[in-house]
Amino acid sequence: MSGKRVLVVEDDFLIRMTLTESLQGEGFVVIEADSGEAALVQLRADPTIALLMTDMQLSGSLDGQALVAAVRAENAILPIIYMTGRPDRIGPVDPAREMVIGKPYLPSQVVAAARAMIARAA
Repeated sequence: MSGKRVLVVEDDFLIRMTLTESLQGEGFVVIEADSGEAALVQLRADPTIALLMTDMQLSGSLDGQALVAAVRAENAILPIIYMTGRPDRIGPVDPAREMVIGKPYLPSQVVAAARAMIARAA
């Protein structure tokens, strides 16, 4: 998994920083976005991103659900991890390319989920 590029979308700075440090500690290259809008810019600019990890409740005009819809319209196969305090509000997911992590979570759970999703996509 070393060197795989992961886009972490989280509007809470401390959570985003913790996730970034945990993923970088395991060899991932992390790109950060604090909004859905910023995430779309990053995804469009960098086709080497191997995984999108997004909070579902984001500030701004593009929440996690709208972000995922926009991403799926452009890239149907990109693996996505949904991070949410309300996992019951996420509809059915395709286990081959999507995963839901309920909050609160441990950084080690997020790292394991990232590894699993990238391995499935390989």
